[in-house]
Amino acid sequence: MEDVVRRVVLASASKTRLEVLRAAGVEAEAVASGVDEEAVEAESVRELVEALAIGKAQAVAERVGEALVIGCDSLLELEGRGLGKPESADQVVRWWRERRGRRGTLYTGHCLIDTGSGRRVSAVGETAVRFGSPSDAEIRAYAASEEPLWAAGAFTIDGKGGWFVERIEGDAGNVLGLSLPLLRELLGELGISPSELWSR
Repeated sequence: MEDVVRRVVLASASKTRLEVLRAAGVEAEAVASGVDEEAVEAESVRELVEALAIGKAQAVAERVGEALVIGCDSLLELEGRGLGKPESADQVVRWWRERRGRRGTLYTGHCLIDTGSGRRVSAVGETAVRFGSPSDAEIRAYAASEEPLWAAGAFTIDGKGGWFVERIEGDAGNVLGLSLPLLRELLGELGISPSELWSR
């Protein structure tokens, strides 16, 4: 008898997170959570990304039937501020001028809900990011590309933003929005192996 592959639902509209899962053998479905992120508060950036990940996973888990639901949320912490997606190209330019040659921490909250058993686990990944020193012209060109408008902290490492990130310390996947090693730990807490999620 052929093993049954578990149904996986990503509680996110992020194409990058979906690509990370699919590259790792998981044919996940993507369902946007609809959570009002502005309404969620926490004492720290770390606590906020975890609360948001839990909220997104729970919102989707209530609508999808039996599945493993993965909720994630990312923020860049720079000098105590949590930076999500920028609201405009002008904001991208301001943020990048502030961060030239500096170090920030990218936090990603992860939540996994097994709707069949009702069990929920969560954790936060963190990766240190050292930014380069792009010129004003390079910053304006990057902002005009619109790529940073869709990324937490207004940067990527797998696109044009990769030109301006000098170094990361920690899991690169976490910066993309989903850490496979951390997700494996959470699956382990539920007694599930990643191979149970691989498409056949």
